[in-house]
Amino acid sequence: MNSKLKFLDLFAGAGGLSEGFIRAGFEPVAHVESDQAACFTLQTRIGYHWLNERRRIEQYAEYLKGAISREAFYEYVPRQVIDSVINAEISAITLPYIFRRVDALLGNHSLDLIVGGPPCQAYSVIGRSRDKNRMKGDKRNYLYTYYAEFLKRYKPSYFLFENVTGLLSARDDDGSLYFNTMRDLFFDCGYETEYMALSASDYGVLQRRKRVILVGKKGRQTGFYPEPQKWNPNVKVSEVFEDLPVISAGEGDVGPCATNTYSGTWQKDAGVRIEDLPVTWHQARPHNKQDLEIYRIVVDLWNRNKRRLDYNSLPEQLKTHRHRHSFLDRFKVVASDLPFSQTVVAHIAKDGHYYIHPDINQNRSITPREAARLQTFPDDYYFESSSGSPARTSAYRQIGNAVPVLLAQKFADKMKEVWK
Repeated sequence: MNSKLKFLDLFAGAGGLSEGFIRAGFEPVAHVESDQAACFTLQTRIGYHWLNERRRIEQYAEYLKGAISREAFYEYVPRQVIDSVINAEISAITLPYIFRRVDALLGNHSLDLIVGGPPCQAYSVIGRSRDKNRMKGDKRNYLYTYYAEFLKRYKPSYFLFENVTGLLSARDDDGSLYFNTMRDLFFDCGYETEYMALSASDYGVLQRRKRVILVGKKGRQTGFYPEPQKWNPNVKVSEVFEDLPVISAGEGDVGPCATNTYSGTWQKDAGVRIEDLPVTWHQARPHNKQDLEIYRIVVDLWNRNKRRLDYNSLPEQLKTHRHRHSFLDRFKVVASDLPFSQTVVAHIAKDGHYYIHPDINQNRSITPREAARLQTFPDDYYFESSSGSPARTSAYRQIGNAVPVLLAQKFADKMKEVWK
């Protein structure tokens, strides 16, 4: 191939899906995302890639070390590159504006691929159970119709649509399955579609996290699904976090931290380990007395029975969450001896994932960097806020909502084969 295959990322979030495709050699034309903090994260990452291609990562290191501001860092990168991140909610009103922006960025080039998946709350089984109307009438149920508008306009050879497994059972008001309606619409746009429900843990990601990944191909050919090669490394959580300094609740720093010796192989094999740039965001949230008491109960239960806590079994005075019929395992152990951790979920921003250190009697919430590693984000990935000041809650949310980078890369590697 003489040039990189070009893709558009819709509902891009913090860029987990995009990062995987970039690592596989694809070139992003634009990212479209409604969350402002995630857009800054995308802009920073796109800036890093632009500088890295020109062997100027020392300018990115300056930023990670806090030597320059975000605005000063962006000055190192052409404005057109930064502006390729489009901060907009995709809707009937915004489509013309987004199309104009993408058209300008494409120029005379064509688009090879569209990737992305709408917000999952509307299709999630948990989301439907929490909502008094079971998400019926929620506009997020129909965001796939706008995805189809991008297919009609740009006619890529392929597209990849990712979402939760609840998509397979979610129904519209008339009882029809959204998934079937969606596939019929994509067919009318000229695409055959094939899908699988895959677990990230089968592809080197330390999560038992299932996702539906639908792939569309222009035309009427079938049997094209690019199922990625499985990889089940024999690795435990202790190895993944081995080189990060031991910190207590409320300790650590958003800025660079000195790392310890690493003796394993997973970090390098998974693309997480970065040798020549600072490691940031290793900062644990502080805990109040209630947190600490819940942690004591949960950790004791794990140490005695290797069992996770059902939230409703807590003493009544400790149960402050309103939703008591879902996410009952919200206080999950990320124990050092686990071969695979549990899902790093979106609600990590407010719920109590925690890590049991193998050598000391200390328990705390996992840091954003630890969560990012479980999502296979590389250690030089920086998570921004909308204000420019570090915001741990925003970082947790972006990481929790992301597609694991390694899963995305394995799909991208497989899809790239069709163009050879």
